[in-house]
Amino acid sequence: MIQISNLRKSFDRHEVIKGLNLSVNKGSIYGLVGVNGSGKTTVIKHLAGVYRADSGTIHLDGAEVYDNAKAKARIGYVPDDLYFFPSYNLKMLGQFYKRIYATWNDKRFAELMKLTELNPKNRVSRFSKGMQKQAALILALSICPDILLLDEPIDGLDPIVRKRIFTWMIEDVADRQMTVLISSHNLKEMDGICDTVGIIKNGSMLIEQDLDELKADMQTKAISEHLPPTLDEIFVYVYESGVKND
Repeated sequence: MIQISNLRKSFDRHEVIKGLNLSVNKGSIYGLVGVNGSGKTTVIKHLAGVYRADSGTIHLDGAEVYDNAKAKARIGYVPDDLYFFPSYNLKMLGQFYKRIYATWNDKRFAELMKLTELNPKNRVSRFSKGMQKQAALILALSICPDILLLDEPIDGLDPIVRKRIFTWMIEDVADRQMTVLISSHNLKEMDGICDTVGIIKNGSMLIEQDLDELKADMQTKAISEHLPPTLDEIFVYVYESGVKND
């Protein structure tokens, strides 16, 4: 389980995250939704142990994340701003990950590679953005993480690859009770895979709720001609109205 309590973070005296609370149940897929600059990436980087909180707590199954190698070893993290060693190909990166993660699975890596058109002998730094994102997702899934953090994971991916990656992810959630937190601008895609959503604005959590329950609640407000409303329509309504969880 992921638990963030009263998280605050400032950069250059500007408060980016303002007392944010977030909770993700084990074996669920959580969608973190917000416009650019709302704080989504900053939240994810705290969960990945990249940033230290100014105040508040971040726990994975009760363990603090920052400066905790044991906790970080359980996390698969795919950032939006990818970086790869310039001279490494995908096969070399697989060997590198294998040395770092005790849970690395050679068989899974080989199987995922077979389902792609990526050449494991080509330098990943020379891949297109979409191919690099696909490579990063393959590496993250091959470590068989307990928790998968994805920041704009489908940006630059074509529809076929996108569908394939979501299928891999959902299978891991079903088979291993992997917990996923995913941030994306593509609300239509999020609507189809997330069971819980958190809508963040200006560093604060507006609404965090089971998606089906949220749709039922919003349906009573008649915000849409659709029954139930789409996540896209809910997002626009929440942002414009400023409605929050009780």
